[in-house]
Amino acid sequence: MLTVASDIEVLARFGRALADPIRCRLLLTLRAAPAYPSDLAEALGVSRTRLSNHLACLRDCGLVVAVPEGRRTRYELADERLGHALDDLRTAVVAVETERTCPDAEEKGCC
Repeated sequence: MLTVASDIEVLARFGRALADPIRCRLLLTLRAAPAYPSDLAEALGVSRTRLSNHLACLRDCGLVVAVPEGRRTRYELADERLGHALDDLRTAVVAVETERTCPDAEEKGCC
């Protein structure tokens, strides 16, 4: 059963999805066009197993949907507005300090 998520929940799901570079690349690839897992794995240079885990995460976050086509499954963004949101985020200007204030930035690859 599908439900509508709250504003905060939607942002948290989007944040979780964007927290991994492979998922970011996957979303941008699907932004361009729907695709099959084998094609996505090849385009991103990752194993099918690794890709499957990332697709499962993106499905759980509600950002992509699996569309059965006979014996194959095609993946696409769950809503075309997600593509526009990705474009807006990708082109947004962010203010990055030259001195990191997060003590775990180097170790965790964050901030």
